[in-house]
Amino acid sequence: MNKLRPNKICGETSGLKKTSLTNHLLIPPVSQEPNTTLMATSTLSLFLFLLSLLLPATLSIPPDLSDRPKTFIVHVSKSQKPSLFSSHRSWYTSIIQNLPSPHPTKLLYTYDRSVHGFSATLTSSQATQLLSHPSVLSVTPDQPRQLHTTHTPNFLGLADSFGLWPNSDYADDVVIGVLDTGIWPERPSFADSGIGPVPTRWKGTCVTTADFPSSACNRKIIGARAYFNGYESHIGRLMDETTEAKSPRDTEGHGTHTASTAAGAVVANASFFSYAQGEARGMATKARIAVYKICWSFGCFDSDILAAMDQAIADGVDIISLSVGASGLAPPYDRDSIAIGAFGAAQHGVLVSASAGNSGPNPFTATNIAPWILTVGASTIDREFPADVVLGDNRVISGVSLYSGEPLVDYKLPLVYGGDCGSRYCYEGALQPSKVQGKIVVCDRGGNARVAKGGAVKLSGGLGMILANTEESGEELLADGHLIPATEVGEIAANQIREYIRLNQYPTATIVFRGTVIGSSPSSPKVAAFSSRGPNSLTPEILKPDVIAPGVNILAGWTGATAPTDLDIDPRRVEFNIISGTSMSCPHVSGIAALLRNAYPNWSIAAIKSALITTAYTLDNAGKKIKDLGSGEESTPFVHGAGHVDPNRALNPGLVYDLNVNDYVAFLCSIGYSPRQIAVFVGKPTGSDICTRNSLASPGDLNYPSFSVVLSSDQGLVKYKRIATNVGGDADAVYEVTVNAPAGVEISVEPRKLVFSAENQTQSYEVTFKRGVGYDSGERYGSIEWADGRHLVRSPVAVRWSSARSLASM
Repeated sequence: MNKLRPNKICGETSGLKKTSLTNHLLIPPVSQEPNTTLMATSTLSLFLFLLSLLLPATLSIPPDLSDRPKTFIVHVSKSQKPSLFSSHRSWYTSIIQNLPSPHPTKLLYTYDRSVHGFSATLTSSQATQLLSHPSVLSVTPDQPRQLHTTHTPNFLGLADSFGLWPNSDYADDVVIGVLDTGIWPERPSFADSGIGPVPTRWKGTCVTTADFPSSACNRKIIGARAYFNGYESHIGRLMDETTEAKSPRDTEGHGTHTASTAAGAVVANASFFSYAQGEARGMATKARIAVYKICWSFGCFDSDILAAMDQAIADGVDIISLSVGASGLAPPYDRDSIAIGAFGAAQHGVLVSASAGNSGPNPFTATNIAPWILTVGASTIDREFPADVVLGDNRVISGVSLYSGEPLVDYKLPLVYGGDCGSRYCYEGALQPSKVQGKIVVCDRGGNARVAKGGAVKLSGGLGMILANTEESGEELLADGHLIPATEVGEIAANQIREYIRLNQYPTATIVFRGTVIGSSPSSPKVAAFSSRGPNSLTPEILKPDVIAPGVNILAGWTGATAPTDLDIDPRRVEFNIISGTSMSCPHVSGIAALLRNAYPNWSIAAIKSALITTAYTLDNAGKKIKDLGSGEESTPFVHGAGHVDPNRALNPGLVYDLNVNDYVAFLCSIGYSPRQIAVFVGKPTGSDICTRNSLASPGDLNYPSFSVVLSSDQGLVKYKRIATNVGGDADAVYEVTVNAPAGVEISVEPRKLVFSAENQTQSYEVTFKRGVGYDSGERYGSIEWADGRHLVRSPVAVRWSSARSLASM
């Protein structure tokens, strides 16, 4: 999952004990520094990753000397089922039963919509033998994936009186499939008052168990299922139902949070203790929620994810919200089950909105980057939870916290650095109580969950904690519901505090908690440092992420089974929790996409995506370019994509860049995929002429709403084509172009004027990118804007110099 728990940031945990699950759910771990070793190994990793692209698909099965059974996903040509079998399931069962069986095989799932095929427990040798079956297209090992609001509707400009909400009827009858850790259905966010009957087209159901009765579903939660065969196959036993629920019930919190963010009902007087008080509501308050529980204590497994996607499509969802993704570099599209499943969803008109990941601020870290996926990064909003450090010399240093217990004593306490007391990261059991007792301890961020540091200080007798950012986290501040008085400060302030301790014989400090503050200082949005970013590690001609959305310190519903910190020593239970991660930004966009789906039921999923991209903004609420908390500098399209989503502008984008499945097939051809590889996506043999019938001059010719260009000494000129569709409401519309070319890059557009005479009419244009004088390194950014006096259709431009064009294109 891609959330940052009260202490998690995809690579860092807030202090939550379920670290393995959190890393599956795109949440930045609260204290573990975000991939601090990634940069040191990125060159080797990228080389090995690119080398893997050169290997044939049949080599995707790693050798296993023990050859013990494990789960494999088998992609099959559906149309080749022999007539003697009554069903595909019986055919698949026959296939695996005819394999040599030193170990028994077991069919886990059959897939019919997101992909075509099945998953089963096999040995590596059995999996290899399957590759020789004439109907088998691909065999890949099952992989675990990671889990990568009172105020956000106001921050996004949503209102009851105008714009997207009233014009979409709050997404009434649109169904959002939330693939996550389940749901806590008793939360008020899931009440169904004011919502009509369940849509007659809905084919889903609610699975009932002892802890998830039929009453758990209503007119808001209209579907609930759990998928665990792949998980149990991985652990080699039945799950422990004393620690996790073998049902759609959420015992972790992440799924309840994402579901209520996307489509939660209006809840008055919501808050996390005394913080963020106000009216909580999801993006699409009348949308229906279908829950597919795919994530468990040890992760979210591909076989379970595909089964859930397959069922969601069959049930009739309109949007799939997926705050889950790979850790590390994005896998090749044909070995990425999420990418393959999302392609199947696109074939059925279902939009997949997914988190980019929490592995920032390093480059090339974005996941879920297939062009048919809407990829979402995370940003801040204009709400802060200030908690200031007051040093013994009366300097006041700003920080943030969600601590809600008894305040510190009304005098300053002795201040020590964790590194002088046994552990700079304040690991549990590593601090020396004799040096900590009765004092405030400065703990460096990283290594363990953020809230776990405070727990360690408490267990060692300390009274307070200052979480000190290092270079890896910079000035990014994530508020946490600490167990003891604690606050987090940025790198600059942290260095000042460490120096104060070093230079003073008796350093002292206190922490003052100031509640909730909404305003324009500091400016917002800013891109979260943990938010994964580009350039695109697979196809540099496709800009990823697509957009950013609120993902820092987000209030939403929470499970009743787990503390807000997820620590065993935390006895608290809450209805709402405040956490961070691209897991939180993704459901914001999923909900907005649901609103657009209801406003324009005839739009394709590509048109919805285009509307969100071309109307995104890049200036903060102070009128300056959005900043990147990872670098402290201005953000770029490789960091924020097209910019921050603007729901009301997306309601009337003027022009859209449309695409269909054949366009995506042509894209796969353009990156060198063979007919056999493409067959994995379309679910049937394609014929050797598939790329003759579907072709693009380059991946950059895909009709994408943004531009990502690679120039080199070998290729100093690149041309891309685009086709724009008039959806602005005026049959007669004339759009003129404005080119904002970056320094050192010449950009020309032909024609410079697009003349439309009918709604939904298309016009094409060509863009030429040429290396200018003095450009031979680095990245450059600009934009191409089309305007008709009423609409501004903006496409970001990101240009990257490569000294090895052939390598960059792999």
